[in-house]
Amino acid sequence: MLYSRCRTPIITMVLCTVVIVPARAQDYQQDAERLQQLLHWQAGSVVADVGAGHGQLTLAAAKSVGTTGRVYSTELDDKRLNELQGLAAKNSNVTVLKAGVTDTNLPPACCDSIFMRLVYHHLTKPAEIDASLFKSLKPGGLLAVIDEEPQPGSTRPEGVPENRIGHGVPQHIMIEELTAAGFEVVKHIDDWPDKHYCVLFSKPGN
Repeated sequence: MLYSRCRTPIITMVLCTVVIVPARAQDYQQDAERLQQLLHWQAGSVVADVGAGHGQLTLAAAKSVGTTGRVYSTELDDKRLNELQGLAAKNSNVTVLKAGVTDTNLPPACCDSIFMRLVYHHLTKPAEIDASLFKSLKPGGLLAVIDEEPQPGSTRPEGVPENRIGHGVPQHIMIEELTAAGFEVVKHIDDWPDKHYCVLFSKPGN
């Protein structure tokens, strides 16, 4: 969101300062509340936040799963990894992992649920990551992918497949890729906050 603060002197020149405000805390709060219900976070749950960014949702998940649970928080970017390590130092139920381009680096069958918020459209090797996500979920585990449709005229992130069309990923393409990896679609949610969509998948099993 952009806010402008302008001063107009007696002369006709107008001086303006544009301040860029980061994503609001309440935006993440809405996502956290919906994810908690969707993925059944509760005391003792093991959850992964893949592509955790600054860790807002990691902290929300950590609060939900309590001291008997575990949240794996992954990132590629070294600067953000350092931020996440700072969060983990204050939250004993958070484990930070450096993600790879082709592998989440999550332990096998470690998670009751995994979520990704505005991460999928940045994947340069989606088939490999999808296989890694599948391996990291317990049988019957859930995966929630929050993303957005590409806007006309927008530019694809560098290195992603051409079928993304623009900045974002068409929902049907993301579903095709994840079902090819073995996931089953549980639910489509098209009224997610900020005009995003969310698709809930499960890993077949108990």
